[in-house]
Amino acid sequence: MDIAKRDELLRKIGLSEDLDAEAEYEQRHDDYLMEMPQSGERIRGRDKMRAFQENYPTPPRIDVRKIREAGDLIVVEAVNDYEGDVFHAVLIVEFRDGKIVRDTRYYAKPFDPPEWRAPWVEVEKG
Repeated sequence: MDIAKRDELLRKIGLSEDLDAEAEYEQRHDDYLMEMPQSGERIRGRDKMRAFQENYPTPPRIDVRKIREAGDLIVVEAVNDYEGDVFHAVLIVEFRDGKIVRDTRYYAKPFDPPEWRAPWVEVEKG
């Protein structure tokens, strides 16, 4: 994916560093819902999401690895670094009327693979 397309998609889903809070807020649909299935949490409504972000103690550094787009759906693979506490993340972002209506986020901590798989797998560290 070229850099211009990547930057456009990051802006569209609110992960661009050059977006201010108001611009990001405006990208969310009135019916916005963010879910984190692993913790069972939901943030319903763009006003609550804005308040959540404004009160977040230390936002992570996000390294976007891959972005895939298909119509009104964007899937993002990223690594979130919370001051050394690292999680791999997958965001599934759905659009309605050109705005984000649903945002589902999965987080997983890295782990070492079991030895028994060594003959068949490649391991990427870093």
